[in-house]
Amino acid sequence: MENYTVVLFILALMIGLSAMADKIKLPYPILLIVAGISIGFIPEVPKVEINPEIIFLIFLPPLLYDAAFNISFTEFKTNINTIGTLAISLVFLTAVGIAVVAYYLIPGMTWPLAFVLGAILSATDAVAAMSITKGLGISHKTNTILEGESLINDASALVAYRFAVAAVTGTSFVLWKASLEFLVLMGGGFLIGFIMGKVLSFILMRVNKDKIVITSFMLIMPFITYLLAEDLHVSGVIAVVTLGLSIAHFSNRVFPASFKHESKAIWDIILFMLNGLIFILIGLQFPYVLKNIEASQAGFYILAAFAITVAALALRMARVFLQKINLQRAFTSKKRKISEGALLDFKNSLIISWSGMRGIVSLAIALGLPNELADGTAFPLRNEIIFISVAVVLFTLIGQGLTLPFVVRKLNGK
Repeated sequence: MENYTVVLFILALMIGLSAMADKIKLPYPILLIVAGISIGFIPEVPKVEINPEIIFLIFLPPLLYDAAFNISFTEFKTNINTIGTLAISLVFLTAVGIAVVAYYLIPGMTWPLAFVLGAILSATDAVAAMSITKGLGISHKTNTILEGESLINDASALVAYRFAVAAVTGTSFVLWKASLEFLVLMGGGFLIGFIMGKVLSFILMRVNKDKIVITSFMLIMPFITYLLAEDLHVSGVIAVVTLGLSIAHFSNRVFPASFKHESKAIWDIILFMLNGLIFILIGLQFPYVLKNIEASQAGFYILAAFAITVAALALRMARVFLQKINLQRAFTSKKRKISEGALLDFKNSLIISWSGMRGIVSLAIALGLPNELADGTAFPLRNEIIFISVAVVLFTLIGQGLTLPFVVRKLNGK
């Protein structure tokens, strides 16, 4: 079967299974992942390799841009404290926590390698959470926090990953240099996104009567912005997010609601196809990475992945509920400007905690691990780290994905 035939088959299967998911009341990401795993075990099906650079270029820009474009800026600003906590401090806390578990649990795991694994699995994937909870009646506030977290945490995770891999390859780690580079990456990404937003606004003002041209420019600009930022060695993720926020503000003032509705229909189709491909690709990788692990060790590494999944969930729950307490104290004491709308209750705290699923970014980062070190020797435990990463992604997507709707319904009294 030729590769393009496989792609067409996967697309057709994705559309069919998505329709079936509505009939059997099962979240479609779960159905697509299981289908991907099943397809991967068919001997006649050629391996569909994931190129991390292609994943970051093809999938990330439109998904991030759409989320930023449609997010409520007012809600985002109100909950910026919680969003920042989840997207930055929790990412690094999770990386450290997973590293500790991996170091003491997995034979041969050094601290640098443990931090590589921690960085790979530190960021959550709100795309999966949004897909699974769609139609369950989650509050707009909770959705905004989850989407806002996903807009920023990928950048934090990629920075943590870069420094962890550098430590494995022998590059010295200096905290102040790492902190400065993080600020440059984030600040540079914001600047590129802001400039590209102004450029796109300038163009759109001059072609505002041609809807096809406007929509085309809005479709292609996230990819251009991402590539430009990455070529300048700043955060492409933050650049695309900034672009989406700025164009959302601009379009609210310039374009009529009818045009936004028409363009949204195009975006919905694109995002539906991309999301579906993401979940099938995640499932497809498991049979392939399983072949690189000794059969006698596979069970142990699956148990290790489960332990890491539990540890990551526990850390997330602890941090979210600590944030709930801190916000309440700050609001009561009035020492910090915390509005009542920024407070978290038990219901949205639990949903936010349980929505910490890993996804395509973690998978792409893992598969992007270098094969060799600078001296030409093989990257230690590379296959094991990739296998554990894929297993954790599957545990979170299937385990938390299947139980999240139940949690939401119980909290809503249904």
